[in-house]
Amino acid sequence: MTKAQTQPLARLDAAPAPGADAVAWASGHRAELRDLVARHGAVLVRGLDLDSRERAVETVAAVLGEGMTEREGFAPRDPYGTPGVYSSSHWPADQPMCMHHELSYAARAPRLLAFACVTPPASGGVTALADARAVLADLPPALVEPFERHGWRLTRSYNPFVGIGWQEAFGSTDRAEVDRYCAEHGIETRWDADGGLRTAQTRPAVLAHPATGERCWFNQIAFLNEWTMAPEVRSFLTAEFGPEGLPFNTFRGDGAPLDRATVDLINEVYERHTVREPWRRGDLLLVDNVRTAHSREPYRGEREIVAGLGEPFAP
Repeated sequence: MTKAQTQPLARLDAAPAPGADAVAWASGHRAELRDLVARHGAVLVRGLDLDSRERAVETVAAVLGEGMTEREGFAPRDPYGTPGVYSSSHWPADQPMCMHHELSYAARAPRLLAFACVTPPASGGVTALADARAVLADLPPALVEPFERHGWRLTRSYNPFVGIGWQEAFGSTDRAEVDRYCAEHGIETRWDADGGLRTAQTRPAVLAHPATGERCWFNQIAFLNEWTMAPEVRSFLTAEFGPEGLPFNTFRGDGAPLDRATVDLINEVYERHTVREPWRRGDLLLVDNVRTAHSREPYRGEREIVAGLGEPFAP
């Protein structure tokens, strides 16, 4: 095996013997892969024979550890029958998913992510990475300080027309059960007369890494903000549902709104620390979800990535 000391991504050439089983290889090298993730923030394994979705699901499960059931998702996924293993989010191919940390708005989030490439796109579609420690260090202190003091606030409006419905997000069709879940997880709820649900929650924006104690910029402040939406999408949604009816939006934890310049600056700092590696068929990518942010860039053609959420923890 060879590895490059490129942060936040280490690379491994698996190069197993012809006919070797990818699941067995991943299981046998799980400790080494975990060590690389701990040292670099992410590791990309290249050369495995992931010739089907089923093989990719088994391989992701082999390295994932404790799988985590997703709740409060903001885009649909297909579950694959193995705890914590899903399709990648169904998000328009021509729209980016900006840098974020998976489920950083929730009371429980995965520490480890695993992705396996079944079908690479014809172009684009990179799952890019950024070191959350470097991003935090590069953001202006005047921007960071109020977020560190107050946290960040996410508002969501679930309706049957845009995004994911509350039934799918919370895994229940029982409003009382959803209210119970939200009360237990610090989420404010408001039910509309037409059965729609609006929620709000405040979470820390800066997190001490559970293993190292290093301070990390851990949130989805820029990704889920109205100013990151394509202008035509934002205009349509605002006209259709009103400014408070956007499917999601973010604020400072004290409720202060964010202007475009602040959101743009966060995304610009992410870009300065972004590492990109185009997908190849059979790639396996493991990511420390606290230390390393990830994104999904626009693409053309078919793209199938199996995703795993593992090692849940309370931020």
